[in-house]
Amino acid sequence: MSTFLGMPAAPPRSPYGTGNLRGERTFPKAAHDELRNEQLRRNLGRATRTIRAKRLHVTGELPDWEELREAGSAIKTDTMNRLPELLEQLERKVTERGGTVHWARDGAEANEIVTRLVKATGSGDVIKVKSMATQEIGLNEHLEAAGITPYETDLAELIVQLAHDKPSHILVPAIHRNRDEIRQIFLKEIPGVDPTLDNVPAHLAAAARAYLREKFMTTKVAVSGANFGIAETGTLSVVESEGNGRMCLTLPDTLITVMGIEKVLPRFSDLEVFLQLLPRSSTGERMNPYTSMWTGVTPGDGPQEFHLILLDNGRTAALADTVGRAALNCIRCSACLNVCPVYERAGGHAYGSTYPGPIGAVLTPQLAGMHAAKDDPNSSLPYASSLCGACFDACPVKIDIPSMLVELRHQNTEESGTTAERLAMKAAATVMRKPKLFTAAQKAAGIGRVLAGRDGTLSHLPAPFSGWSDSRDTAAPPRQTFRSWLASAEGAATMRDAAAAADAHGNGEAHGSGNGPQEDEK
Repeated sequence: MSTFLGMPAAPPRSPYGTGNLRGERTFPKAAHDELRNEQLRRNLGRATRTIRAKRLHVTGELPDWEELREAGSAIKTDTMNRLPELLEQLERKVTERGGTVHWARDGAEANEIVTRLVKATGSGDVIKVKSMATQEIGLNEHLEAAGITPYETDLAELIVQLAHDKPSHILVPAIHRNRDEIRQIFLKEIPGVDPTLDNVPAHLAAAARAYLREKFMTTKVAVSGANFGIAETGTLSVVESEGNGRMCLTLPDTLITVMGIEKVLPRFSDLEVFLQLLPRSSTGERMNPYTSMWTGVTPGDGPQEFHLILLDNGRTAALADTVGRAALNCIRCSACLNVCPVYERAGGHAYGSTYPGPIGAVLTPQLAGMHAAKDDPNSSLPYASSLCGACFDACPVKIDIPSMLVELRHQNTEESGTTAERLAMKAAATVMRKPKLFTAAQKAAGIGRVLAGRDGTLSHLPAPFSGWSDSRDTAAPPRQTFRSWLASAEGAATMRDAAAAADAHGNGEAHGSGNGPQEDEK
């Protein structure tokens, strides 16, 4: 008698059609429209240049910056190598300190858990700390559908929420908005705002502060993400710049934290590395203005009910990819976005995902897949890059994003089946393996000269090569191939002259080599 346990299967990706890990259009189509928005490009260019300059200044102050990057990379790699045991240790420590741990296989399950926990408190409102994980799973939309009103308390997230918009940057969600636009949003959406409000940043911030103060003081439930979760102690940490996170983490009776499973760190001492890497790489600051840490529940101090939801949502699938798993090392600093020439011009909305920019181009396809539907927009993300390598140089934990993009392009090609491009490459390989065919093809290519313009280039190629010529010109084939030129009288004479010149040069060097040192000494 034998027992069949079934065949091993790949871990599931984030379910298709849930959350915010897939856009409605491919990157090229979305970027084409975004590039027409001149205001967007000005806003992005100004903001990313400012952040880049600040980051370079504060990282240049540290003589051991590269060593810190190496340490951060090593800690994250070690974490991914033993993620299951660290997560179990984290669960055990959180539970020992009075917290409750929930495991969510995907975004839909995490949303249901949060909704159930909020309803159990009897509250119809929640205040939220800025969280990529809750944006990823579409928590706000789910809560609203259940009759619960979420209030974003981060200023940039509040702007996005009031504008019924979507974030376009990991660190600065409203980076695509300028002060005049924000003023108009506040005048339209914030009840009781002063109608004479101007666009001075301090005045805009004061208007948001007045609006949120009541929410902080009256709402009994808060939802947060987590920058780090420490397996050794069960400690959670949130770093932020405005103090809204501190209010959310300390004032409510109930705190619910949604944390991606990759955010765990082995030891409390590991924070020494990451609390130097993160602020310098993200905001160009030496340290975060607010670094909040809490461990379970403390009677009479802070929330008296704490729930930690550990979110998978495709992370185990990414972990199973020997190349792509390095994307889970990301600490969400956004440094790669701020140096990326593609992101700076196209903006975050073109990526269609909560995670834009270079890291989003590798992380999103791994979490949600590239072929979950016909013409899946995610399959275009690995190509949203010039492969210039600036993202790798800027990444504080040394994620080799360009190599991962190339690997994902390979995977996409393998999964796409028979395509015009694959057939063309196969035909080219066949021709190149046979010298006679290759010679004939070279001669036939000369016909293409009749299609060239006066500048000697081909601006339009037939399918399937039209994708190439749509964005670049191609040099017309030469009048004569190298082989035919070499076989001609002109080619033979040129080669003889080159050989004679090389011989003469070699003989001259040999003749004068013994006099060099003596001449130098004179």
